Amino acid sequence: MKKVVLAFSGGLDTSYCAIYLAKEMGLEVHAALANTGGFSAEELARIEKRAYALGVKSYVALDVTQDYYQHAIKYMIFGNVLKNSTYPISVSSERISQATAIARYAREIGADYLCHGSTGAGNDQVRFDMIFNIVAPEIEVIALIREKRLSREEEIEYLRSHGVDFDFKKAEYSINQGIWGTSVGGKETLTSSETLPEEAYPSQLKETEPRRVTLTFERGEFVALDGKRYDDRIAAIQALQAVASRYAVGRDMHVGDTIIGIKGRVGFEAAAPMVIIKAHHMLEKHTLTKWQLFWKDQISAFYGNHLHEGQYYDPVMRDMEAMLESSQRTVSGDVYVDLHPYRFVVVGIDSPHDLMSNRFGAYGETMSDWTSEDVKGFGRIFGNQNKIYYQVN
Repeated sequence: MKKVVLAFSGGLDTSYCAIYLAKEMGLEVHAALANTGGFSAEELARIEKRAYALGVKSYVALDVTQDYYQHAIKYMIFGNVLKNSTYPISVSSERISQATAIARYAREIGADYLCHGSTGAGNDQVRFDMIFNIVAPEIEVIALIREKRLSREEEIEYLRSHGVDFDFKKAEYSINQGIWGTSVGGKETLTSSETLPEEAYPSQLKETEPRRVTLTFERGEFVALDGKRYDDRIAAIQALQAVASRYAVGRDMHVGDTIIGIKGRVGFEAAAPMVIIKAHHMLEKHTLTKWQLFWKDQISAFYGNHLHEGQYYDPVMRDMEAMLESSQRTVSGDVYVDLHPYRFVVVGIDSPHDLMSNRFGAYGETMSDWTSEDVKGFGRIFGNQNKIYYQVN
């Protein structure tokens, strides 16, 4: 029998694929889940049980959490990446690590096909197709839900006709949870005027007393919380998430342009990512020069958009990562953040690389390194080109 590796999540679409690939196409189905940190041990056990109940030949959970950090999260922090100045590309950035791991696994076991459960209406179909074709170009890609244009009801009916009767009741809200944030879709996100209600968010407000936390960065990486150091960067993010999520911070609505050209709207909560990005950005304001900050902004916007669209393997991404990493040489120190219900405030920083040093002058107060005559001459020369232009014209 020919082998197919199915990118398996245990949801309705991939459950349909597991049955159809075996029953209708006569393929030997090998289910693979790529975990980027969004699944608990209990969830992973439940998904494995479901896979075998569907009759797959084998099931594997590929842990790519560290790969996801090293090849995506780290650079999103270095770049303070927020798509459309809002969204920390929480779920979309996971797809590169997931698709890459699954494609490599398919090559490892000698699969003839790769299958994913994306529909024809979203971004994931493009991301998975593209990564599969780059990493394993010799393996044919199948996308049953897209190709057969199936409705949810048709999928459920097909599964029931084959004795599968899992509870596929459509949830009121669609939740995609990951280490770098959780996206939330519902009837409100299909409109342009409504927002998600409180109960739609997985993390509810549990703390009302303000709390100050200290984030420590070394060369741009978040390494310690309140003095406790984490050699595992993922563990540091999870520790902050456990604290900050109790204040229900990091929520917003993202409106963006999809890869396929339509506008999309989704709610999200990303307590730890938003606190980390804003704290890191504040530290950079104190430790980088004007032109470092300027060029980082240009590169980060492009990098974030390219990553969001799945274009991780474009060589230009390695060039931009080199610049982002180089820019972090002096981005080390502590950042103080006050957590409040539904909001947080970046208070200040302490760094040996702080360029805001009083020995060079205090803004609006004192001048230490220049004289009044120096400034008068500088002002004349600094505006000289424009003065000449306006006198001539």
